[in-house]
Amino acid sequence: MATLKVSLKCRTVVSSIVAGALTLSACSTAPQGGGENTQTPASGGGAAPPTSNISGKVLIDGSSTVFPISEAMAEEFMKANPGVRVTVGVSGTGGGFKKFCAGETDISNASRPIKPSEVELCGKNQIEYVELPVAFDGLSVVLNPKNTWAACLKVDELKKMWEPAAQGQINNWSQIRPDFPDRPLRLYGAGTDSGTYDYFTEAINGKEGESRGDFTASEDDNVIVQGVAADEGGLGFFGFAYYEANQDKLKVAEIDGGNGCVAPTLQTISDGTYQPLSRPIFVYVKKDAINRPEVKAFIEFNLADANKNLITEVGYVPLPTDVNMAVQNRFKSGKVGSIFEGKGSTVGVKLVDLLNKE
Repeated sequence: MATLKVSLKCRTVVSSIVAGALTLSACSTAPQGGGENTQTPASGGGAAPPTSNISGKVLIDGSSTVFPISEAMAEEFMKANPGVRVTVGVSGTGGGFKKFCAGETDISNASRPIKPSEVELCGKNQIEYVELPVAFDGLSVVLNPKNTWAACLKVDELKKMWEPAAQGQINNWSQIRPDFPDRPLRLYGAGTDSGTYDYFTEAINGKEGESRGDFTASEDDNVIVQGVAADEGGLGFFGFAYYEANQDKLKVAEIDGGNGCVAPTLQTISDGTYQPLSRPIFVYVKKDAINRPEVKAFIEFNLADANKNLITEVGYVPLPTDVNMAVQNRFKSGKVGSIFEGKGSTVGVKLVDLLNKE
């Protein structure tokens, strides 16, 4: 896992010096607003296909949560297919869907299912898509290492911090629990274009997209890392991979969803005991783009069982074999649309049940 963790940490360095117009050629960086990646070889190594004569470009944008997976897959895929250029942008799940539904990208990374408004936008532009779950993630609530009091937080305590009514009112740790210290509480989280923001607010506040507005918001998870790491009273949230890559700067809170305190780990995310913050994450591929050999081959590479180790290396949980087989069949059949349409809340929904009903 070490090499890909370094990649995420390099992104942190780049984001902090970008104002000085400096670049680090040794880092594999995530472009903002859909720019191109500077790709470097990954040492983890998936099961790369034989070197091919495929050529072309694959354009990806969207979720910062899914970015590490796409970056790792792209690096290994391009080793075996040097004629293909895969670029990965990071404009957030919502920003990615805007580009995807406008026909600007081939693949959209998403940390939540596509929304009805986005389905409508794609429909207006005659963009058909195949929805493909690729891994499981556990949203991680992170704290400053000097925080010695909030080792475990209940869901209703998180709600007390993040609900809309908390704005301008809840600003001290002592307001969350009587035995917490009299320390300023400052919050850091995903921006409103992020699928991570949508899922967190639904899981914690009970309604997607509703939260207090007076927190430090960013589509770049490294901004959240830096904020909490420098703020003794800080609390933030993002995907598990970013906590894994920054354990030297942050500590993670266990979450009590009603059955006791549970920390996010590969095991608890996989077995579903880390609730309610475990979730599937996705790629959406434009159906027309699948006819291009470079796009088809790249998606097949993403879904291959032999490449599960790449997903683990960047801090996420691979799909169980039966679920992954169902996803592969969905891709092979070109099944368009979303398995979540008309399902309402996606919190706690089991992928295998939805896939098997198709």
